[in-house]
Amino acid sequence: MSTGSQTHELKLRPDLTVSVADPGSGRPALVLHGGGGPATVAPITAHLAETMRTLAPVHPGWDGTARPDWLSSIGELAGVYLDLLAAEDLRNVLVVGNSIGGWIACEMAVRDAGSAIGSLVLIDSVGIEVGGHPVRDFFSLSPREIADYTFCDGDRFYLDPAQMGPEQAASMQANLATLRVLAGDPYMHTPGLRERLAEVTSPALAIWGDSDGIASPDYGRALAQSLASCRFELVAAAGHVPQLEQPEAVFSLIDSFVEATA
Repeated sequence: MSTGSQTHELKLRPDLTVSVADPGSGRPALVLHGGGGPATVAPITAHLAETMRTLAPVHPGWDGTARPDWLSSIGELAGVYLDLLAAEDLRNVLVVGNSIGGWIACEMAVRDAGSAIGSLVLIDSVGIEVGGHPVRDFFSLSPREIADYTFCDGDRFYLDPAQMGPEQAASMQANLATLRVLAGDPYMHTPGLRERLAEVTSPALAIWGDSDGIASPDYGRALAQSLASCRFELVAAAGHVPQLEQPEAVFSLIDSFVEATA
């Protein structure tokens, strides 16, 4: 399979084909989106593709893609993406994940028996339980509240359901339904994952928006401290998806980390 291809369909299980954007060349990077879908990490994919081979899959069940019934947890999805790295014969992979994408990255790291992962970038990740700092109940929020808790500038990113076309509204509802299946119970974490993260020795960087109302900066600090080698960096004037509000700040942190861990 050519590393120069822009997108391809990769059959990872008999009943599971994953759509993967695959631009760029060089050291491999895997970019994992959060509940908002592939568009939320598109800036990171485009930036990394300037210097790296950057694989950006669409999680099964998002954006109209198929999800088999057996794929019902973040841990199972992590296994799928480890199979992807194996199918592409990739090593020293930089795995970048935002929100549940960071959770998937953590689950991959604790399962990485083939040592395919070289380093991790976790951007406002969820996935662990932190006493006193729970992840906000996303499923109970109104669209207006989702914007206000997700972004530093909620007005800029608020999507009024009344202004959506039927296809966009249906797609968002389907994405939310998939998120509920994978992350709804137990809510936004894997029991025992925090303790297992201490076994992960790959260098890691945790990037956090200082106004994240979904998973607070204190939650992020606890996640960073759970890993054996993780630096925590706060991004000003940004929320749960800082790559959309402060892309240059996020790119600079990632670039410095990649250079330092090369």
